[in-house]
Amino acid sequence: MPRAILLRLLPGLGLTLTLTLTLLLNPGLARAGAGDGDDGPTGSPPKGEVRKYTFDSSRIFPGTVRDYWVYVPKQYTGEKPACLFVCQDGVQYRAPQVFDELIHKKEMPVTIGVFITPGRVPAPNAQAMDRFNRSYEYDGLGDNYVRFLLEEILPEVEKKQTEDGRPIKLSKDGNDRCIAGASSGAICAFTAAWERPESFRRVFSAIGTYVGLRGGNVYPTLIRKYEPKPIRVFLQDGSSDLNIYGGDWWMANQEMERALIFAGYEVNHSWGTGGHSGEHATRIFPDAMRWLWKDWPRPVKAGEGSPQLREILIPGEGWTLVGEGYRFTEGPAASPKGEVFFNDIPNSKAYRIDLEGKVSPWASDTDQANGQAFGPDGRLYAATAKGVVAYEPDGKRTVVAEGFHGNDLVVRHDGGIYVTNPVRNGGPSKVWYISPKGEKRVVDDQGWAAGSFPNGIALSPDQTLLYVADSRSHWVYSYQVQPDGQLKYKQKFFHLHVPDTADSSGADGMRVDRQGRLYVATNMGIQVCDQPGRVNAIIPTPNGRIANLGFGGQNFDVLYATCGDRVYRRKVRTQGSNAYEAPSKPPRPRL
Repeated sequence: MPRAILLRLLPGLGLTLTLTLTLLLNPGLARAGAGDGDDGPTGSPPKGEVRKYTFDSSRIFPGTVRDYWVYVPKQYTGEKPACLFVCQDGVQYRAPQVFDELIHKKEMPVTIGVFITPGRVPAPNAQAMDRFNRSYEYDGLGDNYVRFLLEEILPEVEKKQTEDGRPIKLSKDGNDRCIAGASSGAICAFTAAWERPESFRRVFSAIGTYVGLRGGNVYPTLIRKYEPKPIRVFLQDGSSDLNIYGGDWWMANQEMERALIFAGYEVNHSWGTGGHSGEHATRIFPDAMRWLWKDWPRPVKAGEGSPQLREILIPGEGWTLVGEGYRFTEGPAASPKGEVFFNDIPNSKAYRIDLEGKVSPWASDTDQANGQAFGPDGRLYAATAKGVVAYEPDGKRTVVAEGFHGNDLVVRHDGGIYVTNPVRNGGPSKVWYISPKGEKRVVDDQGWAAGSFPNGIALSPDQTLLYVADSRSHWVYSYQVQPDGQLKYKQKFFHLHVPDTADSSGADGMRVDRQGRLYVATNMGIQVCDQPGRVNAIIPTPNGRIANLGFGGQNFDVLYATCGDRVYRRKVRTQGSNAYEAPSKPPRPRL
């Protein structure tokens, strides 16, 4: 086929085939990165071996079949685990030859390469078409693909041996692992590191598809808001890259770089003028590897985070485990002394955390109490399946209100109580108000969509606004509180992020700090909103779960999180606002 015709076909071909044809059309390119005539300290670099395998027993992507190759450098002895390089779309960038050279020159560590093609589900007959899984696996957000690597492919690789019988051992440390890809394979590589930085911390991204195919266009926003992760990223793209229905690749890659710089990540780039091909990436691949592996084994550091995060988090102060082994923890509430009380709902037990972080039993037979809060009278109020109860300091329990299934509550400085009552067995969801005299009434049962679930609840520091989270949407509602406890001017006010793996935010428990920021426990971690209703920051938890949160400690500057079977805490710069105290006007927000 004439060269001109092949060049016109390149943009429509699969990336791996495109790269292969590009190298055939440009023989000089095939020599790029192999060294500039320098044979290294001891002559020509020894060649590693590359072996091909097939994998067809995935549980995460059932029915798929794919090929993969394993590169093992000559310097690998099998005595200790090697560093790891994973690449999507099979063998690219002349990686085995480049690795031979760089490992020989000690410009990267001894590294085993695993090169994987996307899966396909074979057609049932010759008249049908295979199902091609590339976009589903690569462009999709969430942890499916990285789980596929960690739980399926890499364990298979470690079952193999080299030609001379050396066992294949891979380091499990993310600092020893690099992941790469081009186009959709690039966003796949970034997603793997984003989801599991403990497993992958070095990313090579070529012509990355950070556009609106399957939600990847949200990454620049999330990078700016999330507590930074220990990831080092090298980006490559060209100004003639794709500009189609899903977005503009050239602009999206630059937006990624600007977001990473904003959040303080280690990021480097190589911009060119080329289109959607692997030519430029292949030329600069050796230099990209040198940069990604520079200073190894020194750990890759996390970024500093946005100014909004730095107003909340303290450098070097991470989460610490308070307790574990529970069934489902909820309702962290701080006493005036700063001690924190929480529930283990399925076991109908409550616990107390003292100021030193020691956990002790507090109450049993709690009727599966859920959310709770202290009142101005020093009692601990808890929402239960039968209503609301109050605990005296000595543990004696009295009934405050009955006749509804309480989920979460907040107690005002005057003793008035708001309680969420989500629909469970038909009927409208409700928000209840219990006056200081003990009179209960429904203050909102309107405007809740079918299937909605009013859950977490909080008051603004000045106690003029009530916030209610709908777990089954991406909204937190705002109401204006009236002098008699009634609610007016209901709005879908706080706009939360929703993970790609869920249909709702999972918004649960909420608290406010003295600056007026709202902290919401969600499927993505703690989403911190400013007063105008915008998510400014996202703080993940160590185990990826959270149902509720609260501020405790002597100065209410310790953030507590109930995370399934565990409870965590971390010191922060800000202080929680306690609704049982006198209202305080927060500073005016930056609009």
